[in-house]
Amino acid sequence: MTATDSLTTWLRVRRETDWSQAPALRREPPERDGFRDWCAGPVHHRDAIRAERLLSAYSLARADAARRAPLDFTLLAGWQRVVLGVARASFRTGDAYAKNGTERYGLTVRTRADFAACLREATEPGVPLAARAARAYLDVAFFHPFTDGNARAALLTLVHVLARQDIVLPEVGPLQTTRYADDPAGAADLATLIGVLNRRRRSSLSGGWQHRPSPAC
Repeated sequence: MTATDSLTTWLRVRRETDWSQAPALRREPPERDGFRDWCAGPVHHRDAIRAERLLSAYSLARADAARRAPLDFTLLAGWQRVVLGVARASFRTGDAYAKNGTERYGLTVRTRADFAACLREATEPGVPLAARAARAYLDVAFFHPFTDGNARAALLTLVHVLARQDIVLPEVGPLQTTRYADDPAGAADLATLIGVLNRRRRSSLSGGWQHRPSPAC
């Protein structure tokens, strides 16, 4: 197991990344809802119950965006209870590990407060929306607040942040790639990818998810 605290690394990378270079997003009616298509396609093929729960949580995340609910751990926990089919989704009580133990996310007396502060920045004025969505996704991934399902929580957070500004991506499969806490270029590239997906239209989506393998989340 690695001794490095990847959460501390991410917080440094987060500060150093130039989020201002993220592309502007187009607010246009989507030709398709990429999240729903992804759930109905590869997720459903892998596990129908998982897909149903994820779609239900997505509906909650969209509804919370419509009512402008503050993005905080309580909101995420509500989605996560649906995702996992559990009565409670508590904040982890110890260090978390991912990527076969190569990344460790430490837990200190400040972790929850730091997470709350990062989530509040999802509506930070002056930062491009694509950057805020990417940053919030990575915050959930590297704070790793739950004992299970953090990748799903991160993706729900990303689509929630976009939905607050009436943005729906026509494809989400390409977002499902491994991210590393010590990769500033990868963090910036995620914001760029959101911009690319935002501009894709039907002609560029031929074949869609059915020809693109998607890892479990």
